[in-house]
Amino acid sequence: MKEKKIIPYLMIAPYVIHFLTFVAFPVLFSFVLMFHQWNIISPMEFIGLQNFYRLFNDNQFFRSLLNTITFLLIHIPLQIAVALFFAVMLNQKVKFIGFFRAAYFLPVIVSGVVVTILWQQLYGYETGLFNRVLSAVGLGKVGWLVDPNYAMPSIAIMATWKNVGLYIVLFLVGLQTVPTHLYEAAELEGASALQRFWYVTLPMINPTVMLVIILSTIGGFSLFIEPYVMTSGGPLSSTLSAVLYIYKQGFFYYHMGYAATLGFFFAGVILIVIFIQRRYIEKETR
Repeated sequence: MKEKKIIPYLMIAPYVIHFLTFVAFPVLFSFVLMFHQWNIISPMEFIGLQNFYRLFNDNQFFRSLLNTITFLLIHIPLQIAVALFFAVMLNQKVKFIGFFRAAYFLPVIVSGVVVTILWQQLYGYETGLFNRVLSAVGLGKVGWLVDPNYAMPSIAIMATWKNVGLYIVLFLVGLQTVPTHLYEAAELEGASALQRFWYVTLPMINPTVMLVIILSTIGGFSLFIEPYVMTSGGPLSSTLSAVLYIYKQGFFYYHMGYAATLGFFFAGVILIVIFIQRRYIEKETR
């Protein structure tokens, strides 16, 4: 009997150990760091609320936060439009449908670093494929990653290509739950294909659209690999994301206490945005 009582605890022990080691302890330690100054080498020094004072006077951090929001404003609508378009196409009865669905999902499982390096080559100013095509048709070259006006949109396009497969799958699930009799009734009423999509498909998959918005928002706020590999936050800090800025403060300048403060503040911003989205979603789905 005693052995039977112990077995459940042994089963959950790996998860509990993992949670305490890699989640609970780092969070608690980061909370302590917010009130200290620490460069990893020297002992921690208690400085009270100085990190918070520095945060609210750090224009560079708020610039990185604005860059992240700019990325979201480009990435989320583009992600929804592209994913929904291909999902509608893949929801048709066509040959080799399984192959096409797998092909669109393939970029999702490829390493983010590999994808970023690939697109970095495509965006190259002198030898990149995109500029070579533009030159071939008589158009001027574009500074995809070296022009502050194009750098963040270029990263948003690349991120959309990388992640669109996941959202295609989500939209496919949503589309396949739409009752066919609604389309038949709309067609009998003389509705065109565009009208059936607008008045039948979109309202029925509204929960899926909202789910994609939330997931894209969370993913967009964690923007790091793309600007880190492609631009290092440049040019002129135009692609410096909030997560990349926190990383630099912690592991480039060894301002660990300040990095922890930025991290908690940024997490609060994400929670507020998600809370607003959830309230809006609940209101729309009632």
